[in-house]
Amino acid sequence: MKKIKESRVLSFIIIFAVYVIAAAVGVFVYNSLGLDWRLSLLIADTAATVVTFVFSIIFENASVYDPYWSVQPIVILFAFALGRNLNLLRVLLLIAVTLWGVRLTANWAYTFKGLNHQDWRYTMLKEKTGVFYPIINFIGIHMVPTLIVYACILPACHAFMNDGETSIFSVIAFIIPIGAVTLQSTADLQMHRYRKNRTGNFIRTGLWKYSRHPNYLGEITMWWGVALMAICSYPNDWYLISGAVANTILFLTVSIPMADGRQSAKEGFTEYKKQTRMLLPIKKSVKGK
Repeated sequence: MKKIKESRVLSFIIIFAVYVIAAAVGVFVYNSLGLDWRLSLLIADTAATVVTFVFSIIFENASVYDPYWSVQPIVILFAFALGRNLNLLRVLLLIAVTLWGVRLTANWAYTFKGLNHQDWRYTMLKEKTGVFYPIINFIGIHMVPTLIVYACILPACHAFMNDGETSIFSVIAFIIPIGAVTLQSTADLQMHRYRKNRTGNFIRTGLWKYSRHPNYLGEITMWWGVALMAICSYPNDWYLISGAVANTILFLTVSIPMADGRQSAKEGFTEYKKQTRMLLPIKKSVKGK
């Protein structure tokens, strides 16, 4: 097992196999249920997550779940697109979600070192929670993100499951997720370049010069864009915005504080924080300067 986990190639093959199995289970569960499509999708998504969780236990690595965040929406949306007429709204949503998912998955693959490496956040949680870690692993690391991304992709699924005219405002709103993907891609490239030629404790170039988390800004903006695209064409279904709200809360209360907490151990963080904004890559006025 140790040699397998140390091999990056074998680790990729294993991850791919795990996700094929998870997708197959999800599709089977969805097709086996005669419930409202929303509930059937939720149960199927949960079942696929359980499969992923089981394999994360087998390989003693919660990072088996990492690609699920970006793979899940693409699989779901293309499954919903099968056999349906593709109006302009549906095509634009497919493009937006696919570009987002491919970019995020590619970034994960680029940084993936193998199954012997686990995300530092999971390791930290394991050290802090001790005997309660299996519960934290299942609920916090696996199920909560799954439920949030489920809610985020729901507006796009709604557009595929309900006929209607494409609003011109939905087309205009398409700019938002495309802009978000562009923002994330740029931030990723700049971060990879910094890590190869690291100078100083903090990246202070490009989008990162004034923002500590421009990549998170793109992630938040992405799902607000998808929600607005759907709501503009289905103005009575405001509940579709719930996923974007939940995603924003997750980043503001969990992801960003954890990242800043880790960075705070580095020398100069206090000054760095004074000079940068949390999300917006806009120059911050510093008092006294």
